[in-house]
Amino acid sequence: MIDESGATLYTSAAELRAALGIPSELAARKVRTQLDKYARAFIERSPFVVLGTASVSGAGDVSPRGDVPGFVLVVDDRTLFLPERPGNARYDSLLNIVENPAVALLFFVPGFDDMLRVNGRGTVLHHPGLLARCAVNGKVPHVGIRVQVEEAFLHCAKALRRGKLWDSATCQDRKALPTLGRMILEQLADAGEMSLAEGQIAAVDTAIEENYRQSLY
Repeated sequence: MIDESGATLYTSAAELRAALGIPSELAARKVRTQLDKYARAFIERSPFVVLGTASVSGAGDVSPRGDVPGFVLVVDDRTLFLPERPGNARYDSLLNIVENPAVALLFFVPGFDDMLRVNGRGTVLHHPGLLARCAVNGKVPHVGIRVQVEEAFLHCAKALRRGKLWDSATCQDRKALPTLGRMILEQLADAGEMSLAEGQIAAVDTAIEENYRQSLY
């Protein structure tokens, strides 16, 4: 289909396959229905995972989750458990999961260019035994996300190699953009939702840094 701009729109799997081809036999067959020794080893080394969810209406969301390596518990070959650490209390992921249990996870390990993908069904729950295993500095999370694994497979290194994610030479100076507090406040001011004063910016920046120091767990 050609739209009004002249772009070709692909509206079916058959059209996409005709244009882009089919996966190799290795890529097609790599999906596992449970966590094998390599998936377990990858998760146990991972300090960072991206969690994908969607609302019942189909609105998608991705959320970063980071902690010490192995913070995502491998309960058994078909079950993972993610502790819910303190955040901004939006709970976008949790609210999506209670409406629509489909979840997707992308695990990263610093220094590894390849990744691990896990797809499954999520449940938000309070499980004293699992939550106790996730305690840090005596602080136990209130809830967590149990994931029943449906698919697990390794993902190749092309994306991270193109992005040079772990290459220190590509690290950018954070000062190239304003502070998080300034950007959010300016967005609100630009939308006419509030007036803005420099004192507000400094106060919010200070509050954000204090929250980082006091409320990681």
